[in-house]
Amino acid sequence: MSEDGDLGGLRQRIDALDDELLRLLSQRARCAQQVAEVKQRAGDDAFYRPEREAQVLRRLAAANPGPLPEAAVTGIFREIMSACLALERPLTVAYLGPPGTFSQDATQKHFGQAVNCLPQATIEQVFREVDAGAADYGVVPIENSTEGAVTHTLDMFLHSPLKVCGEVELAVHQQLLSGATDMAGIGVVYSHAQSLAQCRRWLAGHLPGVRTEAVSSNAEAARRAAGEAGAAAIAGESAGRLYALPRLAANIEDEPGNTTRFLVIGRQDTRPSGRDKTSLLLSTGNRPGALAALLEPLRRHGLSMTRIESRPARTGRWQYVFFIDIEGHLHDAPVQQALGELREVTTLCKVLGSYPRVAGDSA
Repeated sequence: MSEDGDLGGLRQRIDALDDELLRLLSQRARCAQQVAEVKQRAGDDAFYRPEREAQVLRRLAAANPGPLPEAAVTGIFREIMSACLALERPLTVAYLGPPGTFSQDATQKHFGQAVNCLPQATIEQVFREVDAGAADYGVVPIENSTEGAVTHTLDMFLHSPLKVCGEVELAVHQQLLSGATDMAGIGVVYSHAQSLAQCRRWLAGHLPGVRTEAVSSNAEAARRAAGEAGAAAIAGESAGRLYALPRLAANIEDEPGNTTRFLVIGRQDTRPSGRDKTSLLLSTGNRPGALAALLEPLRRHGLSMTRIESRPARTGRWQYVFFIDIEGHLHDAPVQQALGELREVTTLCKVLGSYPRVAGDSA
């Protein structure tokens, strides 16, 4: 058979497979609609179940025979689930905007494209929109692998009733975007303060002496650079597409593994998924051995602590609260036992939420 004949046969096979995929997708969508009808009859308005989605994606990733990589498979099925959920009821998700930020990228990575994205000017406004019911969920940054904790997000949990019900890890690749034809024509670089810090060495080596200016977001930086001759922005690819800014240099972050972790916040608790994490907010008196007393119940019940962060309690001088992430779900017996002991040695013991751990989290 000729080469054209081989290609023709393969293309016919692909067309047939596409037709079968479409038929199966339509069947899945109709099943999703039936699920919605069953929930409505039962008075259950919780259409989105984070633990169920996590279980589905983990199962499919484990069953993946290749040649598609795991990330591609989970990405495809997340979009399928997102589109099917939108047939039941589209979710509204608030995030730290404006459009074109890494927070929007994280929102769409976690929820897919078929959600109503609601950009907010501040982290506080994201919390407020979810608490008021204007948004089903919110997505807020919590820490960066290079620059550390996002303290404003931590502080919001001190008084917010909202729950942590998910997490997203986003590889952050910073791009130098500009309408200038080359770097010699750049006189100012705009970006968010954290992004400027993440690219400090690159800027010193490639644009020495060029003025940098911190703005409210990377998307705002791209907007400014798009309208100003000789200006550049450090931002993500989505901001470059949004403002039609060419990329002069790619992946200019100083640390190649630069990653930002985001939390998904909502009003409901999340059920166990089988591979979970629990976030706690703890405080105790300022006395010798106080921190050790907080950690001892975790050790005694075999709970791995994956993160600890301290913040001023704002209730007195040199008083602190500790934000701690541990393995396990609130419903797990070891977690319940440790919490019982923690309540005896703390002045504040608040469970911020239990939620599925991100794929690839080996902690």
